[in-house]
Amino acid sequence: MYQYTEFDKQFVRQRAAQFRDQLERNLAGKLGDDEFRPLRLQNGWYIQRHAPMLRVAVPYGEMSSKQIRQLAKIAREYDRGYAHFTTRQNVQYNWIPLAKSADVMDLLAEVNMHGIQTSGNCIRNITADAMVGVAEDEIIDARPYCEVLRQWSTLHPEFAFLPRKFKIAVSGAKEDRAAIYWHDIGLQLVKDDEGEIGFKVIVGGGMGRTPVIGTVINSFVPWQQILVYIEAIVRVYNRYGRRDNMYKARIKILVKAEGQKFFDQVNQEFSDILTRDVDGAAHIIPQAEFDRVNVGFSYPELVKAYTPAGNGLPADASASDKTQFAKWLERNVKGHKVQGYKNVHLSVKRVGQAPGDVTDVQMDAIADMADKFSCGELRVTHDQNVLLPFVREEDLFALWQAAKAATLASANLGLLSDMIACPGGDFCALANARSIPIANELIERYQDLDELYDIGDIDLHISGCINSCGHHHTGHIGILGVDKDGTEWYQITLGGSDGSDHAPVSTAGKVIGPSFAADEVTDVIEAVIETYKGQRAANEKFIDTVKRIGLDPFKSAANAVRRTTAKDSAKAA
Repeated sequence: MYQYTEFDKQFVRQRAAQFRDQLERNLAGKLGDDEFRPLRLQNGWYIQRHAPMLRVAVPYGEMSSKQIRQLAKIAREYDRGYAHFTTRQNVQYNWIPLAKSADVMDLLAEVNMHGIQTSGNCIRNITADAMVGVAEDEIIDARPYCEVLRQWSTLHPEFAFLPRKFKIAVSGAKEDRAAIYWHDIGLQLVKDDEGEIGFKVIVGGGMGRTPVIGTVINSFVPWQQILVYIEAIVRVYNRYGRRDNMYKARIKILVKAEGQKFFDQVNQEFSDILTRDVDGAAHIIPQAEFDRVNVGFSYPELVKAYTPAGNGLPADASASDKTQFAKWLERNVKGHKVQGYKNVHLSVKRVGQAPGDVTDVQMDAIADMADKFSCGELRVTHDQNVLLPFVREEDLFALWQAAKAATLASANLGLLSDMIACPGGDFCALANARSIPIANELIERYQDLDELYDIGDIDLHISGCINSCGHHHTGHIGILGVDKDGTEWYQITLGGSDGSDHAPVSTAGKVIGPSFAADEVTDVIEAVIETYKGQRAANEKFIDTVKRIGLDPFKSAANAVRRTTAKDSAKAA
């Protein structure tokens, strides 16, 4: 992990102290709410439907056991005993009183955490593949580049008030697990024919009201010049991006409208910055600075390649344990760069717990497991779960037992119950409909692991509104909450992809007809699943069946649910 310098630590502590002063002046009536609003937003504090919401930055998802223990303490002492993992690898709290917010910022600063640039029209948290640095298929470790990007973009004076929020994702692996084509800027680390490292740059992706898949603007930018190239992109966006309409202010709208003209202006700006660089003002990354940052991402000293004697399963383990453990190994344990080690995913998706929510007790248990089995390191994943990146193969059974005791051992990674969902109308003031009740009903309906395994890989994503925080556009099955005269309804989309191995080409899902009432949604999803099971070829995944047979059979099945519900309502009347 990146190790904060004394400058870094002092910077975060000073920011917390500044926020305390601003809060005290606001509470005393010396700083108006309108003046205080941008100040709290710059530190990650929103006012939501029922209470303030804090978004804590977790750059590229990487966290220590000490940090998650502190997050557990905040959940226990200042919130309602839980936090929420987001699709941007951050952590959110929904019930902290604003009067206590400065105390929480001090606690975060103690462990080098904060909420800086988790809100506002600026460059947000840099995200990456959760298995960055340890993935079996990784070509280049993206973490040092992510950290350089984070430091460069934090409080950048030119990019503090962009037309709209701005998101960057980075991948260094063969498989895109960072959804780079769905970001304002996506960065793919590559090597040229001479073995030199650089970036393929994608621009103009985004979800929301107008889902757009990004376009490659440059197939190779030398890594030393990547900050300059990003600066050129953001300068052009800052200059021409719309500020009169927030729904048309994202860079995707500008790229779509201008096309090649936008690309030409960016490349000209890039050239101009380099040409004018007579005094070293251009942000070329020096090798010495990269090396300084990169040192923090060396593997822990204990991590050394070895030949494992097994996975720790005792010879006298019960038949039930053997069966459950085997399923967990199949779904939740992934390969590793280092021989003898595995990447282990802990699922927080279970009955009675909203997707992404994690209790203080679970966070403490995660910290204990990270210390005992993963050199004190963990990751928050894009799928709202937790990854332990340094697990010895011989410790797998012991880890599984610990995870099971903490209700974190569901062997459902990538299955229907491992869904993504935003907090929705239960918390968010922007939401049109609730996400959590729909998610909980689906998780309860699909508890049987044998049934889930028979259905196979499905990405199901739920958003409570068109802002797409639940990434419904990218779900093989997407559910979008919409408002009809004050009533909650839901659109269903099929065929989306975030670019991962389930469907390696990024696509936006397509709506399968008019919206459905809340009490119809689970039956509609079941009808869609049953249609797939009846139409699939041997060993064919859901997304492949959708592509092969098209949407019409699924539309018919969904509409049959609507007709049945209407008849039942008429009979009841």
